[in-house]
Amino acid sequence: MRVGVLTGGGDCPGLNAVMRAVVRKGVQNYGYEFTGFRDGWRGSLEGETVRLDIPAVRGMLPRGGTILGSSRTNPFKAEDGVRRIKENLAKYEVDGLIAIGGEDTLGVAARLTDEYGIRCVGVPKTIDNDLSATDYTFGFNTAVTVATEAIDRLHTTAESHMRVLVVEVMGRHAGWIALHSGLAGGANCILIPEQRFDVDQVCGWVTSRFKASYAPIVVVAEGAMPKGGEMVLKDGSTDSFGHVRLSGVGEWLAKEIESRTGKEARTTVLGHIQRGGTPTPFDRWLATRFGLHAIDAVRDEEWGSMVALRGTDIVRVPLAKATEKLKTVDPALYEEAGVFFG
Repeated sequence: MRVGVLTGGGDCPGLNAVMRAVVRKGVQNYGYEFTGFRDGWRGSLEGETVRLDIPAVRGMLPRGGTILGSSRTNPFKAEDGVRRIKENLAKYEVDGLIAIGGEDTLGVAARLTDEYGIRCVGVPKTIDNDLSATDYTFGFNTAVTVATEAIDRLHTTAESHMRVLVVEVMGRHAGWIALHSGLAGGANCILIPEQRFDVDQVCGWVTSRFKASYAPIVVVAEGAMPKGGEMVLKDGSTDSFGHVRLSGVGEWLAKEIESRTGKEARTTVLGHIQRGGTPTPFDRWLATRFGLHAIDAVRDEEWGSMVALRGTDIVRVPLAKATEKLKTVDPALYEEAGVFFG
């Protein structure tokens, strides 16, 4: 059997670890051959490939990013996209695909399997941790670790100057990174997309913090929205999956805090640094286990399935179910964090 592998969507720490596990077990245990498609679904459309064998994946466990490259290409928006994918799979004698990605990449894999008979197995990756069928996605732990370390460092400069520091983190429409890093980093206020925030209440928490002779740290998710307001966007452009480009709420909020409280406020946008660099030990462990179980799903011909973490077990779930809705922060979890606000 020859298996295709692709990595789609935003880059994510742990992608290379998945490929390493898939290839190592696939070659050693099952005698499979592997073809990597460049830049996500674009490679399957254009027929751009690289050979994946054990020497190609050696030393990749701690390496961030993806050696295959990635893109947000949507083959259903490309002319004759499905036909071109089928032709390239036949050209390279690929019997099935392992798609490593988030909501969009795996949504494409689900449709290709269910509607067009293209055999796919999915592996869930996203720093946003917003796939509902798995307890955790790899990449999330690394993003939280990076954000927490940044918050730790910002505490000292905030206190040195007694100013408000607003930290904007990623997560799109889910507040998992903001909640985990904000709680771990001792933020005085955490704002997430699932709960609209009151700017006056935020300013009250900021003022309360100054009265206690401490400088406040406000952590805000890029998709958070004020009550009665709209999402703050850099521009109105969208990608091929229809997603707008987020970011900007941190700068907007800092200006509002400064004008309403009279306290100096600065913004730090962590941005892509949350996705870059070496994965944490947890993400290496999880990505490796996902890869080992993904190639087992290929062996068992469980096409249309995705590997998922449930507790400490790796299970298989239908791709369609895994991508049907986003996993968002439970209000009870957010309420827990509220004890430390102000």
